[in-house]
Amino acid sequence: MEKFITVLQDIKTLFNRSLSELSIDCVVFGFHDEQLKVLLLRAKGSDSWMLPGGWILKTEHLEDAAYRILKERTGLGSIFLQQFHTFGANNRYNGREIMARLGLPPEQNFFPERAVSVGYYALVEYSLVEPQTDMMTDECRWWDVNEIPELLFDHNEIASRALKALRKQFDHEALGFNLLPEKFTLVELQRVYETILGLKKGGLDRGNFQKKILGYGFLERLDERKTGGAHKSPYLYRIDPAKYGAYLRENE
Repeated sequence: MEKFITVLQDIKTLFNRSLSELSIDCVVFGFHDEQLKVLLLRAKGSDSWMLPGGWILKTEHLEDAAYRILKERTGLGSIFLQQFHTFGANNRYNGREIMARLGLPPEQNFFPERAVSVGYYALVEYSLVEPQTDMMTDECRWWDVNEIPELLFDHNEIASRALKALRKQFDHEALGFNLLPEKFTLVELQRVYETILGLKKGGLDRGNFQKKILGYGFLERLDERKTGGAHKSPYLYRIDPAKYGAYLRENE
């Protein structure tokens, strides 16, 4: 415990010298086994979990800080990232209570009285992520979005708002490709959309869905089929990066 307190004191000193009073909290979504996943961190020496996040350097651009934090946790340098809300309530959490949950002396509260955090959500390909811990955490792993435990700070609210924002954006923008491998079938893509939107399997009409998705104009059908299924092997597709990039810019 003494070593952990020393680390907190060192970070507080660094905060005064190099860090701004603005932080970032990230909700990292992945898709695996037809389930939507969220990446969580377990605080060192405790059973308490939290979202990835961190403070912004005084000399750092906001978005650069978000990408840095996400790379430190996922190992990925290229990530779809979306800012969705700023959390600025003057009573977001009680620092002394957080210290107690971490098994640390409440009177040595490290956390600032007022903390404003910018929320981002990220969409990543599950298989490419290499969850990584740091000096403040013992574990970093995926959780089913429907099984998120009670988190530290106000991170349950942040995760909930992120999911609502994701669903709203998914409903009118083509973002599901960011959760899939480079090559995928339209059936796999449809299942991503159904899962994100909280629909049962087959909840979206297959014909209408494929018509809408292909109508975006940035999918390329390959001369390859997915093998190993019980039915006729469907064609594989991939995104044309240039056309998809143009689509995203038009919808900013």
